[in-house]
Parts: sequence; C-alpha cells; structure tokens
Amino acid sequence: MPAPIGELTGPRSLENAKDWMRARLGKRIHPLGLTDPNTTMDTIDALEGLDGENWAKAWIAAGHGYMRKAEELISTGDTTAARDAYYQAYGFYFLGRFPCPNHPAKEESYRLELDAYAKFGALAEPPIVPVSIPFDAPDVLSNEIRFYLRKPVGVEKPPVVIIWGGVDAWKEEMTELSNALVSAGIATIAMDNVGTGQSPLKARRDGEIQFKPVIEWVLQAGDLDGSRIGLIGRSFGGHWSTKLAHQLPEKLRCAVNWGGGIHFMFQKEWVEASRYPDSYLMELVETRSRMLGAQNDEEYVDGFRALSLLDQGLLSQPCAPLLLVNGKEDKQCPIADIDLLLEHGSPKSVRLFPGGHMGFGPHTVPTIVAWVGNHLK
Repeated sequence: MPAPIGELTGPRSLENAKDWMRARLGKRIHPLGLTDPNTTMDTIDALEGLDGENWAKAWIAAGHGYMRKAEELISTGDTTAARDAYYQAYGFYFLGRFPCPNHPAKEESYRLELDAYAKFGALAEPPIVPVSIPFDAPDVLSNEIRFYLRKPVGVEKPPVVIIWGGVDAWKEEMTELSNALVSAGIATIAMDNVGTGQSPLKARRDGEIQFKPVIEWVLQAGDLDGSRIGLIGRSFGGHWSTKLAHQLPEKLRCAVNWGGGIHFMFQKEWVEASRYPDSYLMELVETRSRMLGAQNDEEYVDGFRALSLLDQGLLSQPCAPLLLVNGKEDKQCPIADIDLLLEHGSPKSVRLFPGGHMGFGPHTVPTIVAWVGNHLK
C-alpha cells in the first residue's frame, strides 16, 4: 500500500492555515463553502491563533452578527431573509467548533450552531424537522438517536436516503446534499456519524448499530417508502455505509461510500503517514481520537485497527448496489481501499474525481444524486 505524500510534517502555522483557508474559500470547498465570502475573509485575516480560545472567539463573533441580523429580520416579518441569516449564523458557529469541540469555547460554538440551525431548519423549504427515537445498547452515551427528516413537497411516500458525514462534517453539514436529493423528489434523513455530534456512541467495531434503528423507523413510517432506502456516508462515514450495504442488502436499494476507509486506512502504517495530510486544516488526530473516545495514541491506533472490514470477514459477502466515490489524490483515505473492495464480493460502481479527499468539484454531488436516484426509481 503506497504511503500518502504531503508537504506537512507537523501542525500548520497560523499563516499557513490562513493561506489554506483562503484557497478553500476561493473554491467554496469544505469547510469554507457555507459562509459569506467577504465576512469569512475578514475573519480569516483577523484570526489571532489556531488555539481553541482564539479560534472560536473569531468565528463566534461573526456568527453573532448574523444572528442579530436574523432576529431583526424576524421582527419585521421578512422570514426569507431571516432564514438566510440564520443559516449564515449557523455556518460561522460551525467554523467556531471545527473540526471538533475539543475546547470549552468550541463547545459553546457548537451549542450556538445547533440553536441557529434549528431556527434555520424551521424556516427552510421544505422544513428540516428534528426527530428523536429511543436507543438501547451497551455502553451508550445517550438513550436516543437524533436526526433531521426532510420530505419533498408534493411527493406521496417518497423514497428515502439516510445521509451522514465524517469526523468533522455532522448532520447539520448535510444540508447542501439534502437540498440536491429533495429537489430530485427524495426524502432525506440526516444524522451524525458514529462518535460525532450528538451520536449516542463512540466509534467502535459495531458502531453500525446506531444506524439500524433509523432504517427500521423508515420501514415503519407510513408516509415514507420503506421499500426504497439508500445510504450516503460522507468521508469517514463511508465506512459505515459500506458495512451496512454488506449486512443489510435485502433492506437497501443502494449505498454510497464517498471517501471512507475499509481496511488499509485503519492500519498503523497509514495512521502514521496520514497524521498531517495537506488536505486537512488542523487537529485531524485529535478529531479522530475524540470520535473513537481514545485517550492516547495507542488507543487511537488500536481503535482504528478494530474497524477493518476485511478483518471482520465482510467483504466477500453479497452487498447492496454500492457506489465508491473519491478524489484520486486522497491523502486521508487510501485509494487502495477502493481496489480492495473491487477484488471482493459483489461488483461495485466507481467514480474517481481529480483532487484530494472526497474529490470535491462541480460534478461530484450531481453524480452521486443521479446514481442514487436511478436505484431508487
């Protein structure tokens, strides 16, 4: 397995991070694709440090400005403009907790993010409805699973795609993908990846147990078509969509692994080589460790090793139709994992795009939505 080659040998300096953010902002690529470019650039320029306190303070201040604007617009009855301002507030608070709330100031930014998103979701068209269902399993963090349901207008019993992100993009960050799916007449359920956001579990070998109750909920919902269910796992989340495609082929019409690891990603050699990929801003190890509940480097390495789907003996089993999507130069998740999947079990579909992790570009989401739509007809 080839090791990733990046230009970084350690954490970024402040100026290097600012250059990285400006480049991403210009291309409107995650995590700089949600917020107003001018306000975002001003915030980047004024940023005083990458530590949790300085980082969160800068983005929260920008978010507060849009939150005040939204409340003023609500008072005048301009709900459309207020909705957009709430979304901007959410986007800046998201940046304030990015990549994970590993500092009290970032935790506060996450709380603010959830509040702003709830206000945006209530005004969204179609609305984004929060749902909570019971969850019971050993060693859980909570006894509920939270997700957002969104149904296309005028479609009776629509098909459903359950979507989730990776280590740093959570259920709130699935909005743009939800927009595209809902526009295609598909209902969406956005939830947190295992070990992130409001997930009731830390990532572990059987972490897929948090998704199965949601699939069962869809099967029992009278206003959704439980015979047409698809999955999209973004980034690290693609690991779980691939696992579920192999475990539940009879319940799923299709699944997408958009940049997730299978086996090689979880080996010690790749863990060491991918600590500072040039495609990531900062704190990748800390964010992955928080997802796993790892307290030290040994637990981080061991937690990753346990996730190998090859070692779990799943890959030679039949699976639901599976689309594998990534960037050809990904340095966070090895392309060798796609090759491995192609060598086992059912035939899969593959689409590689230019660039790094997830192959972000103008054709990426349309390609995924079109493929999923064809399987849900």
